[in-house]
Amino acid sequence: MTIRIRLPGGTLKIKKRDELRRREQKRQVPVWQVGKYFIIWWPSSLSDRSSGRPPN
Repeated sequence: MTIRIRLPGGTLKIKKRDELRRREQKRQVPVWQVGKYFIIWWPSSLSDRSSGRPPN
């Protein structure tokens, strides 16, 4: 169960440990742990889809 809240400047996500993406696990985006949940901030400047191609 992932909760997504779109905000100006990015997306705030709330997830459990087994739902974290690789970039979230490696702390390449801001991540805070509160109990068994993780709060993740994905700024608009970063895409949460990691494609191997550079942006055009």
